[in-house]
Amino acid sequence: MRFVKSLFGQVLIAIVLGVAVGALWPQVGVTLKPLGDGFVKLIKMLIAPIVFCTVAGGIAKMSDLKAVGRVGGRALLYFEAVSTVALILGMAVGILLKPGAGFNITVASLDPGAVSTYVTQAKKLGSVSDTLLHLIPDTVVSAFATGDLLQVLVVAILAGFGLAALERAGAGTALMHGLDKVGELFFAVIRIVVRAAPVGAFGAMAFTMGQYGAASLAKLAILVVSVYVTSALFVAVVLGLIAWAAGFSLWRFLLYIREELLICLGASASEAVLPQLMAKLERLGAPRAVVGLVTPAGYSFNLDGTNIYITLATLFLAQATNTQLTFAQELTIVGVAMLTSKGAAGVTGAGFITLAMTLGAVGTIPVAAMALILGVDRFLSTSRALTNMIGNGVGTLVIARWEGSLDRAKLDSELKGRAGAPATQP
Repeated sequence: MRFVKSLFGQVLIAIVLGVAVGALWPQVGVTLKPLGDGFVKLIKMLIAPIVFCTVAGGIAKMSDLKAVGRVGGRALLYFEAVSTVALILGMAVGILLKPGAGFNITVASLDPGAVSTYVTQAKKLGSVSDTLLHLIPDTVVSAFATGDLLQVLVVAILAGFGLAALERAGAGTALMHGLDKVGELFFAVIRIVVRAAPVGAFGAMAFTMGQYGAASLAKLAILVVSVYVTSALFVAVVLGLIAWAAGFSLWRFLLYIREELLICLGASASEAVLPQLMAKLERLGAPRAVVGLVTPAGYSFNLDGTNIYITLATLFLAQATNTQLTFAQELTIVGVAMLTSKGAAGVTGAGFITLAMTLGAVGTIPVAAMALILGVDRFLSTSRALTNMIGNGVGTLVIARWEGSLDRAKLDSELKGRAGAPATQP
């Protein structure tokens, strides 16, 4: 009974029911798509104000404002190092397993129209300078109106420095207090919205199975299995070693965020659990300023699951179309993917768009070949979302430990005391 009453149990049951409905009554499953989309939209609606309040308030309360730049620099260094490992691991698995071998797809048989939307969006993202300029919103309000996480982060950082300056002048206390209360309000709303997670997970899984079905999955099973196995290997070995070096158990951490993992699995979107993840990371002893800076930034710059997917999918398409790649070209794919994986940050369907950008930049593999994996991208998206979320959670704790600001006693107490306990609301 306790299991059924817990959010963890409810979401797990909803996922199983969703798979069953989608498999047995595909048409019904497809019509349930709004349930999943609606839940994700509810969460995304609240992300911008929560990130703003958390980041601005956290920076304003930091006694050493130079630490903000130091935390940001260390985070970017960590993101780039771990992302590179993910890209190389995906490339290595693609070379060893050759998941696309034997398809023998010709360019003439491809339907470029099926992926034209993603190609167009990839072209719109522009150059590196365009991407950097995009970080600056047209207005303060537009950053919140569009829900662009990086733009909100920029506004929040500036607001945090402004609040800190007012506080030093003796005029910022009331504003900081008010900001804290607004943040508490939105976290209270999140606790209400997250109760609908079982409904959202049910609708999303029913749609996925109803729309694509087991037949679609079976056709490209080697690619799907390769991506999931590689992601699991990355989490268990790479992130496991990083967590061990930082002084905590990855397994206990995964148990601690099991509710968020299931919601992410059902919704196939890591953004659906960003506010809850941030709350739990604070509860684990990471300072609010570090959580507010590192976690949202990681959702744009530390996409480990997406990086694995890019290199594996690129090699799969090359092998499927019998496109021969030299070692130098394979290295070029890794280098290009390091840039393109950041370029599509915050864009809907970022994983598929990033793949389009990578193929377009490399130039040797026909972009139209993406149509081969369009039918199973939803299954691959789930792997990307789960790996991205776990990677950002681990990364935030590591940066907090690197800063010397992680409350180790609180971390140990929470992980050991609650890893096996019934799940509770964040």
